[in-house]
Amino acid sequence: MKIKYTTWAAVGFLAAGSARLIAQTNNVSPASNAVPALTNAPNAAIKYPWQGSLSLGLTLTKGNSDTSLFTGKLLASRKTPANEYSLDLDGSYGENDSVKSAELAHTDVQWNHLFSDRLFSYVRSDALHDGIADVTYRFSIGPGAGYYFIKDKRTTLAAEGGVNWEFQDIGSGTNQIDSVYETLRLADRFEHKFSFYGARIWQNAEVLPQVDRFQHFLINAEIGVEAAIAKNLSLQMYVDDAYDSEPAADHKRNDVKLVSGVSYKF
Repeated sequence: MKIKYTTWAAVGFLAAGSARLIAQTNNVSPASNAVPALTNAPNAAIKYPWQGSLSLGLTLTKGNSDTSLFTGKLLASRKTPANEYSLDLDGSYGENDSVKSAELAHTDVQWNHLFSDRLFSYVRSDALHDGIADVTYRFSIGPGAGYYFIKDKRTTLAAEGGVNWEFQDIGSGTNQIDSVYETLRLADRFEHKFSFYGARIWQNAEVLPQVDRFQHFLINAEIGVEAAIAKNLSLQMYVDDAYDSEPAADHKRNDVKLVSGVSYKF
């Protein structure tokens, strides 16, 4: 699997930075498992702990076809009265009759600072590698603002808007494009938790039009459903849709991925 070092450097940088943030906000050194000393002062990290889930999926076929597909997704989040942190790491790799059919690595990190119970600002960073779509890397970072239209124990609905700086290397050979440009970002996030079976549904989407050329834009969307099968285990299924109005040469604009697997919450 040939992947340029810059791709994994971007993904690794975000992952390592997020791990360090988690460790620091829980008062533990990244290189140590030492328990923090007890004090009389309130420990915000314990009062507002990190929560996360790890989802894995595997599909294998043998016989008339020989295919394999592995998917993985790590989510982590922490919410305090003043700040919200979120981390999303996911990837997939697959082969069909020994021909690579999937090769994706993606991560995004977001920090929200709340000015009130509903109004917030954010800084977000995103990194992507997709070998099948010939995206060697696409890295973005930018600030913005958001508002919770619904925010209670079971349901949240938020809208976000901001700007991004996009850095990308797509295509290959004479069709390789290495570019930097600015985009707007319009996004929404929705989640509803049901009172039965530990079930929930979620949806998020973002549109990223290039500031000086609106005919070039990206759309990323996801919709999913989850139901518990044990205390910390659940089954989930979700659909990811990625649209690029100007993909690498000889590639399609739209990529849709249906994923099902088991999720462990921690």
